[in-house]
Amino acid sequence: MTKYTSAVEELEDVAVEEIEDVAVGMPSLLVVYNDDENTFDWVIQCFMDVLKYSSQQAEQLAMIIHFKGKATVKTAPKRELRPKKDALVDKGLSAVIEDL
Repeated sequence: MTKYTSAVEELEDVAVEEIEDVAVGMPSLLVVYNDDENTFDWVIQCFMDVLKYSSQQAEQLAMIIHFKGKATVKTAPKRELRPKKDALVDKGLSAVIEDL
């Protein structure tokens, strides 16, 4: 019974890893939420530094976030979004990755 259980667990682990690998390559959304902590200038600077957006693009996103409460700031595979999300969070922004 132990060998059988072990083999099943190994197969389950492989299946989960394969599903996660596929999910990592699928497009996801990097969403930033409004907060009362960060200034417009800081949010704009973060978008320029982390996402490499122009000042105009960054300003437009900051305005959308302010008025709508959140905005999708980038769409890409999760593996590409993770470091960007982490960098925005490290700078004090409220950012999450959401599946499409």
